[in-house]
Formats: sequence, structure tokens, C-alpha cells
Amino acid sequence: MSNDSKKTPYVAAVLEFKSSTFSVPVLVLSSNDLTAISDQLNKKIKLAPEFFKHSPVVFDLNEINKQKLTIDVGELIALMRNAKLLPIGIRSGNSDQIEAARLENVPVYSTNNNVATETPKTKKAEPAPAPIPTPSATLITHPIRSGQRIYAPGDLIVTAQVSAGAEIMAEGNIHIYNSLRGRALAGVKGDTNACIFCFDLQAELISIAGNYKISEDLSKELANKPVQISLKEHTLIIKDLI
Repeated sequence: MSNDSKKTPYVAAVLEFKSSTFSVPVLVLSSNDLTAISDQLNKKIKLAPEFFKHSPVVFDLNEINKQKLTIDVGELIALMRNAKLLPIGIRSGNSDQIEAARLENVPVYSTNNNVATETPKTKKAEPAPAPIPTPSATLITHPIRSGQRIYAPGDLIVTAQVSAGAEIMAEGNIHIYNSLRGRALAGVKGDTNACIFCFDLQAELISIAGNYKISEDLSKELANKPVQISLKEHTLIIKDLI
């Protein structure tokens, strides 16, 4: 038999892993009262049902653990699933909470924060990393239609309409020189200095560094006006530009 006949046939790759960045809502809990959590969660979901429907969510137990409260993680996960949310990670949990989450097939969501029940370790001072050049702005000149999602690694500039049901995200600022009827999320990697500018505010949701407001939270006095949206002490500030 020739050597050629023994060669393994070539099989084309059918998959690959790629790094990606996406925004996930974080549910920060400050009480272990599951009934109260369920009531308030359902009220929030009713305000924007399409936004929250089948939405992935990470739940954060840092505040609960700071207060040395106990919570049944299995029941909490079941509660979220009953509300049509998809819990994909636990953050700031202790070892028992993490194990309970794993039993429900919910992994640990990596974070730079220490687990609340652990003593922070002293780290040696490290030299500051070299500044990373800011990516150039992404320009979109065509309408962004319902169901479309746009992500920009730097600033995002849109000169056309952002329709209801559309979502635009940027690591930096967002500039919309037209109507914003969908969802706009700036500073998605945690940039609290990011801002949103738009000529015509009719948004379903606006967010900066994970702090958001939905349409029902927006003042009617600012509807259909050019505005600047910034973040101050975890609160979105909307300023009329007229």
C-alpha cells in the first residue's frame, strides 16, 4: 500500500471561536425577599416587554453579601426564567452561591470586583499600561431598520433614522443626526464619560455604561427635540439643546 493511500483526508473547518463584545443587562439585588424581587422585576418588564423578552441577564449578589443576607440561588434563577429572562451568569457570589448556580447550568460571570465574602488581596503596584489609541468613529448613512443591531468599537455617527426595534451600541459616544426611535447604548464597555446626542428623541431605551432609561421614564417635554444625554452619579442627565 502506498504512503499516499494512508493520508488523512482533508476536512474543512466547520466552526471557530472568536472573541466578541456585547452588552448584557446586570440585575443587581439588594434584598433576599424573592416575593418583592418577583413583583418589582415583573413591573420593570411590563414597561418594556419586547426589550426584556428572552433577554440574557447576569445577576449580581454583591449588595446581598455585603449585608450578610442569604438567598436561595436556585429559586432566584427559577424566578428569572419564569419572567422569560435568560440568566447567563452569576457575579460577586460566594462559593455556595456559585455552586448553586452551576447546578442550574449558570456559570460565573468574570468581574474585576472581589467576591463580597472574600478578603481583598494586596497587589503589588504595576506600571500603568501604555494608552491605547481610540478607534476612529463609525459612520452610518443609511436608515437602521427594526431588528438591525449596529456595534461600533469607538464613536458611532448616524446620519439617518434609527427605527423602532433597532439597536445601536458604541464603546464611545453616539451621535444621531436624525430621529432616534429605537435603542441607543453608549459606553458599553463602562465609559462613564460617553454621551448620546440626537436631533429627535423618541427612544425606546437610552443607556450609558449600563445605566438606562426606557421610553416611559423620559420626560414628554423632551420628546421630538434635539438633546444631549450624559451620565452623572449613575443617573442619566438629558439636556435640551434648543
